Amino acid sequence: MDVLIEKAIIVGVHEQKDLHFEYAMEELKNLAEAINVEVLGEVTQNLERKNPSTYIGRGKIDEIRDMYEETEANLLIFNDELSPSQLRNLERDLECKIIDRTMLILDIFARRARNREAQMQVELAQLQYTLPRLVGLRASLSRQGGGTGGGLQNKGAGETKLELDRRKIEDQIAKLRRELEHVSDQRETQRKQRVRSGIPVVSIVGYTNAGKSTLMNRLLQFTDVDESKEVREKDMLFATLETAVRKIKLHDKKEFILTDTVGFVSKLPHHLVQAFRSTLEEAKNADLLLHVVDVSDEEHGHMMDVTNETLGDIGVKSIPTINIYNKSDLTEISYPRIKDQSIWMSAGEDKGIPELLTLIQQNLFRQYVTCKLMIPYDRGEIVAHLNENASIKDTTYEEEGTLITVEMPASECERLQEFILN
Repeated sequence: MDVLIEKAIIVGVHEQKDLHFEYAMEELKNLAEAINVEVLGEVTQNLERKNPSTYIGRGKIDEIRDMYEETEANLLIFNDELSPSQLRNLERDLECKIIDRTMLILDIFARRARNREAQMQVELAQLQYTLPRLVGLRASLSRQGGGTGGGLQNKGAGETKLELDRRKIEDQIAKLRRELEHVSDQRETQRKQRVRSGIPVVSIVGYTNAGKSTLMNRLLQFTDVDESKEVREKDMLFATLETAVRKIKLHDKKEFILTDTVGFVSKLPHHLVQAFRSTLEEAKNADLLLHVVDVSDEEHGHMMDVTNETLGDIGVKSIPTINIYNKSDLTEISYPRIKDQSIWMSAGEDKGIPELLTLIQQNLFRQYVTCKLMIPYDRGEIVAHLNENASIKDTTYEEEGTLITVEMPASECERLQEFILN
């Protein structure tokens, strides 16, 4: 069976206030290529604002049609989310398969989702996007002649979903919401258990492909020889959709929980942010954020803004943050280097991990105090617990018991108040 190769023209409107338009178009091209769509050309238009009925101005439609026919493309990709009426009108005028940035991102997520939760989250976002656009999408797919072989396999906008009537889609949305609510409840229970344990939580956030998974693996390798704990890392957009949770035990017995999150991208679909809300809320409940930035990308300032805005949208505010300027090896910047709450390093080259861990410790363990305790010999279980879980500075054996100097959380000192020597 012949596989249809997707060949696309990308289309964007440059509004006057948009300072990152060229980057957004380049990113759109990269997103398309991430799922093996060949980009043959682009059409752009400068407008004060996007045309509410056709997105682009009427005069540009002929230019798009001409390029589409000349290049023998079989797909148009628009740089913004199209409204249902814009999609219908463009379908009518151009008579070809059209997708927008949101559909493209949803399709990438659909391909990258590996566990059941991520698959449900993506499907929910796809269905919510599809519902108001059924008419236009149905026309597009009939024009395309069914499936697209090895090309775009967007389940939310695919033939199987469009055969369902609106009610069936609404029922499926309700069912997915119930199932995800159940998963969210389980996640909340696990989160409460972690809070009760008193172990601080550190969450890795950042733009897609900034090196979050690589960083997590280097931190694990530095503190733990168990390779089975490592997470998948790949040089690709949205390689990680599933949240990984790992415990990091430092050499002085201090511990913290390390979690990662799905990468962000500009114009990340609203439905997707909502669907992944419970996953993203790992960051909301963290004691410390590690904001990983690809400092070698000249648009890294914009990427940081996008990440911070998305975190703000889900209610992540006022959490202490370390800015990790990763991939410093691809720049002229000297590294590893720390300044205040920022570190320049290279996770790929394994340079800067000890310095980062020092910075993490300074943030997490400020509440640690050094206590001197006299533990009676008949309470040996306390000594065993401290040896296993705390940083012992000194131990001597006196007539009345074990004299221990130990560094631990102030709350733990309070719990053992009766044994503390003034």
